[in-house]
Amino acid sequence: MNRKIIKPYGDTLNDGKMQLSFALPVSCDAFGKEAARILLIQMGFDSAEITGMRDLNEGFTHFIAYAATSVGVDTSKIKVKVVETPVMDMETTDTFIAEHLGRKITVVGACIESDAHTVGIDAIMNMKGYNHRYGLERYHGFNAINMGAQVPSEELLAKAREVQADAILVSQVVTQKNIHVKNLTRLIELAEAEGLRSKMLFVCGGPRISHELAIELGYDAGFGTGSYSTDVASFIAITVAKQNV
Repeated sequence: MNRKIIKPYGDTLNDGKMQLSFALPVSCDAFGKEAARILLIQMGFDSAEITGMRDLNEGFTHFIAYAATSVGVDTSKIKVKVVETPVMDMETTDTFIAEHLGRKITVVGACIESDAHTVGIDAIMNMKGYNHRYGLERYHGFNAINMGAQVPSEELLAKAREVQADAILVSQVVTQKNIHVKNLTRLIELAEAEGLRSKMLFVCGGPRISHELAIELGYDAGFGTGSYSTDVASFIAITVAKQNV
């Protein structure tokens, strides 16, 4: 395999130029600006220049900087785990479900534990959907149950058991201190303890969720930024159909 080394691009190809944004516990003045510049130099950047700074109060400052790196990445060696099922539109998915299952697929979704942000789960499940893609509630082939936000894992599993769900869909938007990993791990552990893990699909999504992370945590699939209801619906429909063969 031929190596293909690439670097960040600013003015000319592979010049290594990058824009960086970060905060430091320093004053918003010449001292803080120099501290930010020195930090970048010590990190290995060349030609570091602080182009903007904003006082965040209480001794914190936000910086915008431009710098250059000599580090590149060999794209020929990159391997990424992604959901490999083909993506179908709503009509095609409904037809697929009718032909291969002959019944509706029941999906229970929620933002679990302390997460109160419903934008992700609503984009996938609500009838209106997001960005011209309708949510699962509008699909004829899905029975979509959106439990909303701050749902304890125990309640989500209880509901899934009650309705004999084919899949559980979990959204995690809050990620501070990796709370999303802790919440997702706890849900899987509870599902395994209750004997539900092997009886339904477990799918998770959020801004810091990848398919690779989801698999690592014990889920069947993970959908991150840029995913739509069509991606999730297609995966669930095709996977459930295969399991029912």
